[in-house]
Amino acid sequence: MIEELYREYWPLVCGFLQRRTRDPHLAEDLAQETFIKATRALFGWRGENPGAWLLAIARNVLIDHARRRRLELPLPDPEELAVPALNVAALDVRQALEQVHEQHRRLLQLVYIEGFSLVEVAAMTGKSTAAVKTAIWRARAAFADIYGDDA
Repeated sequence: MIEELYREYWPLVCGFLQRRTRDPHLAEDLAQETFIKATRALFGWRGENPGAWLLAIARNVLIDHARRRRLELPLPDPEELAVPALNVAALDVRQALEQVHEQHRRLLQLVYIEGFSLVEVAAMTGKSTAAVKTAIWRARAAFADIYGDDA
């Protein structure tokens, strides 16, 4: 079972990690770690979409890697701790995004905030890439109607 998943989803998982790390060697190492964790978790898998399951594991592996590499930084000067002015446009975007239908909001978050490609979103949702592209177009139109801007 894991061999079939490996053969079919290695390019998806490795590509996802390579786009995030911009380092092909690190991406391969993290992809291997992803499939090791998937092998250990195989009995707990509930049969949902295997691409989405593997990408979720890959994302967690990437987060763990980033946490391990985090360096301690010196404390900034007190002047640097001053609260910056709020970005009103960012607040407007968040408020508009909260008003968009949940399915549209999730697609917009996956693509524009979390940075998943259309192929990755298609694997997560079990839809074709063309269907995801159309759904993203509709989600952007719904957001534009609420935000009042041509997205």
